[in-house]
Amino acid sequence: MRVYLNIGSNIGDRQGFIDAAIEAIEREFCCHALRSDVVESEPWGFASSNRFLNIGIALSIADCEPHELLRRLKAIESGIDSRSHRTADGGYADRAIDIDIIDIDGISIDDATLTIPHRHLQEREFFLVPYRQLKAMERSY
Repeated sequence: MRVYLNIGSNIGDRQGFIDAAIEAIEREFCCHALRSDVVESEPWGFASSNRFLNIGIALSIADCEPHELLRRLKAIESGIDSRSHRTADGGYADRAIDIDIIDIDGISIDDATLTIPHRHLQEREFFLVPYRQLKAMERSY
């Protein structure tokens, strides 16, 4: 299956955390990731003086159902930085690494743990710009 992810970081060694996440994902799923350009943006949904770096990646993964994919990606996130992405009241917080599933082969899922395509895809330029770039790169092959 073709999987599109967005990886972001807004604290610490942002590019280093993103690179570590991509390396861990490639190792975990035994594949090579197609990478978009890096996009820098203001935080979305919360106030912070720390700007985000985001990158989109596309992977071809065999034999992994979407909820298992999510579980494995969350384990990679925790391995890089175990701090919560949420504040005590449930709001967004600064984070060293955030891995979001954006799309999987155009399938649709909407349950308590996973929404595909990502529910905020159309609202977030830092998702859309890399996603569109990856799609354009794939069409040119």
